[in-house]
Amino acid sequence: MKQKPLKKFGLLAIGAVLVIITGSCAQEADKPLEEVSYRLKWLFNVSVVGDLYTDDAGLFAKNGLKVTIKPGGPEKDAIKELELGHAQFGVASADQVIRAVSKGAPIVVVAQLFQTNPLHWIYRPDRTPLKTPQDLKGRTIGITFGGNDETIMRALLAKHNIKEDEVKFFSVRYDYTPFYKGEVDLWPLYRNAQAPIIGAKLRKAGESFDLMDPSRMGVRFVANSVVTTRKMLEERPETVKNFTKALLQGWHEILEPSRKEKAIETVLKYNKETPEEIVRQQLPATRILMMPTPDFEFGKIDAEAWKQTEEIMLTQKLIPVPVYVEKLLKPVGEK
Repeated sequence: MKQKPLKKFGLLAIGAVLVIITGSCAQEADKPLEEVSYRLKWLFNVSVVGDLYTDDAGLFAKNGLKVTIKPGGPEKDAIKELELGHAQFGVASADQVIRAVSKGAPIVVVAQLFQTNPLHWIYRPDRTPLKTPQDLKGRTIGITFGGNDETIMRALLAKHNIKEDEVKFFSVRYDYTPFYKGEVDLWPLYRNAQAPIIGAKLRKAGESFDLMDPSRMGVRFVANSVVTTRKMLEERPETVKNFTKALLQGWHEILEPSRKEKAIETVLKYNKETPEEIVRQQLPATRILMMPTPDFEFGKIDAEAWKQTEEIMLTQKLIPVPVYVEKLLKPVGEK
């Protein structure tokens, strides 16, 4: 009989705790989502399928964020928007980051999207057999003067002691006619974007093709990565953590082979111009560039590749002094 008051008190205490917990959860549920903007590097296509899926699947919202995803393009500079406060997160290639930081931009890298640079060179192996880098001698090589492909190709030649007068550079435009006619032996393109389209045309004409991957020849030039400002990382670390966590989860999910149809559906929802059959070819090419193996830790920052990218830019005098790129790499969980 004496224990009953204690029992009653215990039940009241438990009830009070439940009320507190329930009230706390209700407050959390009612808490408005934090709004941030995310500027991509390019237009909505297969290369941003993970970004789009993360939002569509509600993963940003589950992490307390309302994210406005803005397409990129030639006139859209993610780093400049970060500096101006028009965006809190963005996508930029390593050379863009390094150039900006060399001019004083307070940019940090929180994740690396492409583990292999998608910029490759297409060629006809029957006409241009490439077994070693030395086979580039005497070839006509397409490059975009002032573009990343020029930087990568000059680095490749230098690495293998091939003098630039031992090859012929051809200034490329959007017109592939010189390559189709055989006037240019190697033509730069993106493996997961133009390669399936150009490859299909060559096959239709009864021609074979292959792709030269600079990373297989020792030149690792980092492509698209997720960036933010140092101020954002220092003043809003939880926001950075939540954004990156959601984004990496979304990318990892949508790149799973079992979600192939969902990935294609997502791309076609935002990109009405690219035919479905092309998207179906682009998707596996994108997957291998971002996840070299099924168990790969998506978003992992390849510090050595970043250092090599900086060394290449220093050698070619694209930046005046070192930026010590390792100080810019801030994966989730680090400050």
